[in-house]
Amino acid sequence: MAEGRFAGRKAIVTGAARGIGLAVAQRLVSEGASVLLSDVAADVGEAAAALGQPHLQSDLTAPGAVEALFALADRELGPLDVLVNSAGIIGRAAKLMELAEADFDRVMDINLKVGLLATQAAARRMTPRRSGAIVNLVSVAAVMAGGDQIPYAVSKAAVKQLTAMTALSLAPYGIRVNGVGPGPVETPMAAAVTGAGPEGLKRVLSRIPLGRMARPEEIAAIVAFLASDDASYLTGQTLFADGGRMALGYFAEPIAEPA
Repeated sequence: MAEGRFAGRKAIVTGAARGIGLAVAQRLVSEGASVLLSDVAADVGEAAAALGQPHLQSDLTAPGAVEALFALADRELGPLDVLVNSAGIIGRAAKLMELAEADFDRVMDINLKVGLLATQAAARRMTPRRSGAIVNLVSVAAVMAGGDQIPYAVSKAAVKQLTAMTALSLAPYGIRVNGVGPGPVETPMAAAVTGAGPEGLKRVLSRIPLGRMARPEEIAAIVAFLASDDASYLTGQTLFADGGRMALGYFAEPIAEPA
């Protein structure tokens, strides 16, 4: 058995076919965990095979799909220690008066409702053992308004509050719930937020003091910390990993390129 902070521990990671979710699964496995990878994308099977781990390709918004995921984890892994709610979409950009109800509902279902149902399913399994860790993927969009991604920002604000509320509910059972709020990350999904082309990227980077986007592996390292015993006294918190973006004041000048 591999040695590490998660040696012998069992985890579920949703949204694990690519991007942050895949990086999280890779990090947990590298530290000794057994991980069930879940995603609607077919390439989750390839990702899981590369790690030697089980997987489920499923649309978790379908009725009964979340419970089916956890039932598979019961069979394949055994008692659950960690849940990482990474499944999420940006959704279609639209001005307020052009926003379709169906588009709003789709983003809320994936980004918020699936996480709630997964947290409930995990808690049912963790409470008898009085231990466990749940980590939600939030976003700086939860606290910073702007652009035309209304459903995404609203859903992530709700996930941030869901993190706090469920942390309070589960603390008496020794279960911790925390969130990670990334800024722009080098993932296929990022282009929908940062804007297309070099000029869009330059505009985004001009508001990030560290002058670059995060790598998925950097976000995964924070998720792993929160899921580990190293964060045993942290619950109800969302850690924002944004390269300093939220520290940038209203009157601050755009970040200059290094000389």
